[in-house]
Amino acid sequence: MTTDVLERQKTSANSVDNLKFTQVTPVIGAEVSGIDLREELDGETVAKLRRKLLRYKVLFFRDQPINDEQHIRFSSYFGGVTPAHPITNGRVGGPVQVMENVKSVQRDRPSVFDDVQKKHLRAFGRPREGRGWHTDITFVANPSDITFLRILEGPVAGGDTLFVNLEALYNSLSPAFRDVIENLKAVHGRDDAFRGYPPPPRDDGRPTGAYLSRHPLVRVHPETGHKSLFLSPGFIKYIDGFNEGESEALLTYLRNELAGHAQIQARFNWSPNSIVVWDNRATSHWGPVDWEHFEEERIVRRTTVGTSTPVGPDGYVSEQISGDLFYTLDDQ
Repeated sequence: MTTDVLERQKTSANSVDNLKFTQVTPVIGAEVSGIDLREELDGETVAKLRRKLLRYKVLFFRDQPINDEQHIRFSSYFGGVTPAHPITNGRVGGPVQVMENVKSVQRDRPSVFDDVQKKHLRAFGRPREGRGWHTDITFVANPSDITFLRILEGPVAGGDTLFVNLEALYNSLSPAFRDVIENLKAVHGRDDAFRGYPPPPRDDGRPTGAYLSRHPLVRVHPETGHKSLFLSPGFIKYIDGFNEGESEALLTYLRNELAGHAQIQARFNWSPNSIVVWDNRATSHWGPVDWEHFEEERIVRRTTVGTSTPVGPDGYVSEQISGDLFYTLDDQ
C-alpha cells in the first residue's frame, strides 16, 4: 500500500462525510458518531459540529479515549480556551485549562464552620433553591460560552447528567408572561467562604470571591438571535428592582417551570470515554442528578471556551458587581 493511500485513509477517518448525528429527543441533544477526537479535525468538520451544537444545544460523544491535551485541542476548535474556572485552580499537576471534579473530594471537603456558625448560616443565609440545576459560572458577567466535559471514572449505574433547553423553556411561556419578564434583570452570585468553604488561593493570583453579577433575565443568543430564559437556579439570587417576596415568587415559579418540563430535557447516562459538549448560552444542567444514591467514585474533567457577555432584548449588557471578569488564555 502506498504512502498516499495510507495518508488518505488516515485523514478520511475524520471526514465530514462520516459524521452522523442521532437526536436523543426532539427538543435537545444529539449523539455524534463517525469521528475520532484523538485526531485533528479539519475546518469543514468543525463548522458542521458548530452548526449542530447551535441546533441541538448538547452533543454527546461516546468511545473517545482522549487525554487532556487532546481534550484541550478539541475545545480550541470552538473558541478561545479559558482557565479551568474563575474560582477553582486547574487539576493538580495538569494543564491550567482543565478542571477536575472528584466525587470523594467534594463529598469529604470539610467546612471551616463550627456547629454554631453552621446554625447561624442556616438561620440567616439565603437557601439555595433549584437543587443542582445551573448554567456554568453565571456569577461572572461573561460566563463561558461552551463547555466540554469528559468522564474518567463513574459508577456502574447512575451518575447521569440532565440538560434543559432554555430557549424552549422561554418559548413555553405565554406571550403575555414573556412581555412581563422580557427586560427584567437578575443578580447572580457565589461566595464559597460565606458558606464555610473558603477556596485555596488561585495559582494566577486572582481573587476567589465573593462574586456578584447582573444579567438580563432573558438573553439573546449571540449567534442565532434566539431568546432564552437566562435562568441558573444554582447562582441566581434575586430579581433586581423587586422586593424579596416578589423576587422569590417569580424565581420559584421559573425554577419549577425549568425542573418540571421533562419534554424539554435530556438525560445522559455516561459510559467510559464519553465526552459531552453543551452550549452554555442556551442550556442549564444538573449532574450527577443521583449523587446521593451511588457510592462509587466519579471523576470528570472539564474545559470551557469563550467569554461572551450576555445581552438582553433591550440591549442591556451584563455587568460585574464584584469579583473579576472571566477571560480566555488568548486574552493574556
